[in-house]
Amino acid sequence: MRPRLVFVHGVGKPREAKTELEEWRAALSVGARAAGHSRKAAELLDGGAVDIRFAYYGDLFLPEAAPGNEAVAPAPAPAPAGPDEDEELRELLLDMVDEHLEAPRDDRQAQALRVTRNKLAPTGEEQGPGSLARQVLVGANSLFAVPGLRTFGGWLSAGAMKRDLHQVRRYLARKETDEAGLSLDRRIRARVSAELDSEGPTVVVAHSLGTVVAFETLHAHSAHVPLFVTLGSPLGMRTAVWPRVRPQPVRTPKGVGRWLNVWDRDDFVTGGTELARCIAPNSASVAPVSTRVDADGLNVHPAVKYLAQPAVAGPLIEVLDAVTVE
Repeated sequence: MRPRLVFVHGVGKPREAKTELEEWRAALSVGARAAGHSRKAAELLDGGAVDIRFAYYGDLFLPEAAPGNEAVAPAPAPAPAGPDEDEELRELLLDMVDEHLEAPRDDRQAQALRVTRNKLAPTGEEQGPGSLARQVLVGANSLFAVPGLRTFGGWLSAGAMKRDLHQVRRYLARKETDEAGLSLDRRIRARVSAELDSEGPTVVVAHSLGTVVAFETLHAHSAHVPLFVTLGSPLGMRTAVWPRVRPQPVRTPKGVGRWLNVWDRDDFVTGGTELARCIAPNSASVAPVSTRVDADGLNVHPAVKYLAQPAVAGPLIEVLDAVTVE
């Protein structure tokens, strides 16, 4: 039985799953070569020794189903953001700012982050109609002036950033349902679950919001997961994400044999570098182990930037090779 490798994407615009899978696989091959695993990468990733899947759920955030996904009812169009939604989005942004304030690059970045925080949560200001939405937009715009974080997340505007972060909020809100009464988060997890091997080993690599989705999905997965890799994960956001993750208390899924969490200091979406401080080990004493990488370029958040890192690709190839031999 071939081992399975499942990629789980994060927030963002709709994507073509086959194209994205090839981009992720190619980036992983680059990282594997850099880690000294050129031959094994060719055998495992290009030679068919591993069943590689891409779990796509992005169309479920759209008001209409994407072509080729007509069999799955689309999520309803989201209503305009209200006070609760704006507050949740502000919590996300504040968590991001606070995480980077714990270890800023330098005094200039720290000062810019403090200015952004004050705009997101000004002291002494009454919360009148529209004030929360205004604070979120002003604070989001302020982030684009933070040194070293100008193109974080690949966003070109505060509006684009709000649109993508609303996907995180909508997933964790668990309020939207389709005509059959199925919640948006449940339907998203069903997409990921469908790509997992129900009997053989599956290595799961998840990015951004996909790390939250995969984490929750794996709690209901009975087969062995020899390696779970989280890239640019917001799981450690202590106000906006971690308290809303299910199940509580938050611990490593029971079937996971190893958890590698990888983060970049300039990845603004990463909520906490050391997930073990807020995620308990499973019954086999498996807890997330965090590794820092430093990608080139201005935008370090994309999954392909992480997959091309030897610190990510090396362990992945080694585990895939081991389970292929078994």
